[in-house]
Amino acid sequence: VQLQASGGGLVQAGGSLRLSCAASGGTFNTYTVGWFRQAPGKEREFVAALLINNMRTYYDDSVKGRFTLSRDNAKNTVNLQMISLKPEDTAVYFCGAGRPILSSVRRPSAYGYWGQGTLVTVSS
Repeated sequence: VQLQASGGGLVQAGGSLRLSCAASGGTFNTYTVGWFRQAPGKEREFVAALLINNMRTYYDDSVKGRFTLSRDNAKNTVNLQMISLKPEDTAVYFCGAGRPILSSVRRPSAYGYWGQGTLVTVSS
């Protein structure tokens, strides 16, 4: 499956963006879809994950209450709605797909498929 992340951009602090992860060459039906982000000079870090089989979601504490995952079956996308954005949310956001065990959903190494990333810049 190939992934394409989109929706990034420049926004002021307090603003909103909606990222989308589109799948081609397959569907998300049997995968966990994770969103990760990587700021300059930092490691890729977990943001959120959606377990497609039961639609259960996981969020990092830093985004809980501000970011929301959803799935659009018709478009074969998993979306990340981000509100109340902060400058510290600035990073390249990546979506990944894989079949991690529950204890590994926060680990980038547990995802075998990745999109190219989309840049989110939040100005103060």
